[in-house]
Amino acid sequence: MSVTPVSWDPTPAYRQPAEAVVVALATDARRGLSQAEARARLDRHGRNELTAEKPVPAWRKVLGQFRDVLVILLLVATAVSAGLWLYERESAWPYEAMAIFAVVILNAVMGYIQQSRAEQAVTALRQMSAAHATVIRDGARQRVAAAEVVPGDIILIEEGDTIPADARLVQEAALQTAEAALTGESLPVSKDTRPIGAEAGPGDRPNMVFSGTAATYGRGRAVVVATGMQTEMGRIAGMLKEAPAETTPLQRELARVGRMLAVIVVVIAAVMITTILLVEDIRGPAALFDVLILGVALAVAAVPEGLPAVVTAVLALGVQRMARRNAIVRHLAAVETLGSADVIASDKTGTLTKNEMTVRVVVTASGRVTFGGTGYEPRGDVRRDGGGTIDGAPRVEIVRILAAADRASNAVLQERGGRWTVQGDPTEGALIVAARKAGLEDEALAARYVRVAEVPFSSERKLMSTVHTDAERQERLLALTKGAPDVLLARCAEELVGEATRPLTAERRAEIMRTNDALAGEALRTLGVAFRSLPKDGVRDDELDERIEQELVFLGLIGMIDPPRAEAKEAVARAKGAGIRPMMITGDHPRTAAVIAAELGITGDGQAVTGAELERMPEAVLDQTVREVSVYARVNPEHKLHIVRALQRQGATVAMTGDGVNDAPALKTADIGVAMGISGTDVAKEAADMVLADDNFASIVAAVEEGRAIFANIRKFLRYLLSSNLGEVMTMFFGVLLADVIGLRAVDGSGVVLPLLATHILWINLVSDGAPALALGVDPADPGAMSQPPRARGEGAITRRMWAGIVFVGAIMAVGTLLVLDASLPGGLIEGSGSMRYAQTMAFTTLLFFSLFTVFNARSDEQSAFVGLFANRWLWGAIGLSLVLQAAVIHVPFLRQAFSTVSLTAGDWLRCAAVGSSVLWLRELSKLATRRRGPRWARGRSSVL
Repeated sequence: MSVTPVSWDPTPAYRQPAEAVVVALATDARRGLSQAEARARLDRHGRNELTAEKPVPAWRKVLGQFRDVLVILLLVATAVSAGLWLYERESAWPYEAMAIFAVVILNAVMGYIQQSRAEQAVTALRQMSAAHATVIRDGARQRVAAAEVVPGDIILIEEGDTIPADARLVQEAALQTAEAALTGESLPVSKDTRPIGAEAGPGDRPNMVFSGTAATYGRGRAVVVATGMQTEMGRIAGMLKEAPAETTPLQRELARVGRMLAVIVVVIAAVMITTILLVEDIRGPAALFDVLILGVALAVAAVPEGLPAVVTAVLALGVQRMARRNAIVRHLAAVETLGSADVIASDKTGTLTKNEMTVRVVVTASGRVTFGGTGYEPRGDVRRDGGGTIDGAPRVEIVRILAAADRASNAVLQERGGRWTVQGDPTEGALIVAARKAGLEDEALAARYVRVAEVPFSSERKLMSTVHTDAERQERLLALTKGAPDVLLARCAEELVGEATRPLTAERRAEIMRTNDALAGEALRTLGVAFRSLPKDGVRDDELDERIEQELVFLGLIGMIDPPRAEAKEAVARAKGAGIRPMMITGDHPRTAAVIAAELGITGDGQAVTGAELERMPEAVLDQTVREVSVYARVNPEHKLHIVRALQRQGATVAMTGDGVNDAPALKTADIGVAMGISGTDVAKEAADMVLADDNFASIVAAVEEGRAIFANIRKFLRYLLSSNLGEVMTMFFGVLLADVIGLRAVDGSGVVLPLLATHILWINLVSDGAPALALGVDPADPGAMSQPPRARGEGAITRRMWAGIVFVGAIMAVGTLLVLDASLPGGLIEGSGSMRYAQTMAFTTLLFFSLFTVFNARSDEQSAFVGLFANRWLWGAIGLSLVLQAAVIHVPFLRQAFSTVSLTAGDWLRCAAVGSSVLWLRELSKLATRRRGPRWARGRSSVL
């Protein structure tokens, strides 16, 4: 008969004795739950699964492409243009409406294709859960689906098992679990059953096992205390769901520009229509409709129809370039954000380091030997501190200690596809690699030392021993022991010195422990190694247990660490040179984090703030801390979120890198999340905006450079498109206001005549502007991009200086175009003799040339257009294409009819080109004055952090 728990002690399970947890959950540590009670609890608590997000229907994704302000304006313009065509029927097809709508559809298709599939982070979390679990029910061992595990279940854990739920350990035998994906701890964590007195984060709860982690060694029995969304993994899933979808600076800027243009269109159209109605003698519906046509023409002139499509295309091209540099972008609009990042908050394990333990130092009686190389590849120099060859007594000691460490290990070193990996405990793998670097081969060691017994590691003894026969001394057995230096040293009576041994005095023991403390101060994880000989015939098999771990001969100390990547130090230096502040946020030990950070050049003050300290900080203190401290250790997911949000409150644009499940909420909340492609979990990849294909921190810096180049190119074509469109707006606006001055009057003297037709404006926007703008998107990167500080968070894509340049260029275009129009018509300021259609064709062509010369100006607000003039062959090709298309509109009969143009002579073309080139020379003079004041970023620009 089962008993349902009436209440649950609010004290966390890790702070209670295991027996109290079992009682509180109304279960039995030996017999487990009954089948009936398990079913009842499954009904009550639900399945042991994470809540899945409902997929977004395809139709909603499609409609989402039409929510942009610019796109809505284009749709309105399409409807108005189609209505006017239906009313007038001046052409066979509604060219304006068709062209605008084609741009809208093109933009929607590209956006839909590039948009990543619906958020799958929670799905990936679900996939990390164990498929099955071993439980005790009705006193019998059973294999059940992990989804059916309930609170109170007794689960059995063995090496290689994935933990199905959060559970409090009841029994354990040398149990170790890999928790790097959850806590950031790079090494397997040894478990025990003792309660913990104080509050502790997941990384400091050795009496707990967590859903989604894996047992790497030993075995255990535990009582389930949380399932599904109540587990640590479930809490992370909940934070992912609650994290708001962040918009990138580019998205915010384009939305702002779109709203601004919408206001401009409405205001200009309203002012113009009102002015004409008040000033002109407008009579009858036909004349009134002509005024409405003017409003549409102004709308077409003001809205850069090609902007959404060009932005999408340029970002897509940038994505391809980033992919070639091992940075895979998942969210298209986030491409430029990394280029504006001024903080990179990076996880340590697997990102700045390789997540591969490496022996750095071996200390024996004769001195200290240092090992080069990183990771599991068995290559690296072995050198003696202070110089000198490793021979004689030092050579004997190094061979003995590494041979003992190698044989007393169960890990396997293997090479697959040129990549060295370790199957088993990473610490043991590091010992094997060190032995290979010293020239000790596995085959030779295996042939000489054959294992006959093992005394497994236990958290109580903190030791592991193996017993071997010795092919060279067959009369003895050899016991090899490794473990915690302080525990091991207490069991040693002698020390190896060369080929001989000497007694361990109290002074020598103290000296060894001082050496151990010094190695720990270097953030090295230390291990002691010892041996003893046993008479082969004098020891019974039942005596090969922990009793042999006495009267040992101490061989020395081994110090190891998960070292920084070789290329990470240079990448950190490049980031700092680009005005970016690198930060380390890790679940590892503070001392280890500080040493690695100092070695990489992230910080040199040795200061590291822990997650526990962060929890106690008021918001104001936290904000001050993130300004001053760059290393954070022993943090959990909530702490990472606090840090990222505090940085964002300081005005920083934060790029967060990581690879574990614990990184996912911060990856999603940061301005741009960067996940590791090789070592990263599916959860991190799905939560991130970008994935590094090679897990290389240096690739992040390369992506920063590429991001800056992409944003610079976006600014170039924004500068170009808006300059051209403003020139068109001014031409239309002042052309109508100054119609009497420039001789722009209808033949019969009634009605309103436009300087340009709406089809002319649309043609320039979509065709002549489109190809050059797209070519600007692939302009080569500025070689000095990484020597300048990041763009300030509050600085828009279009700065005041850009707007000044845009207005300046637009005014030149309007003045020049209207003067050509005036010179082509009878009367006005400049006497001409052409027809209205001829004058409009000349103005149309002049405005085109203005746009084509402006494209060279648009490459920079400061640098001369003649610097790198021929560096972008695509730009010259786009200009040539625009000229060919313009010639077709003017000289091909059916296109002349559609666009109401006339043929021009060679002299007409030259006059249009000469006037259009004036914008280049005048802009060059203004840039010269700007350069004499010095670069913008050097004049008072300072980082917020």
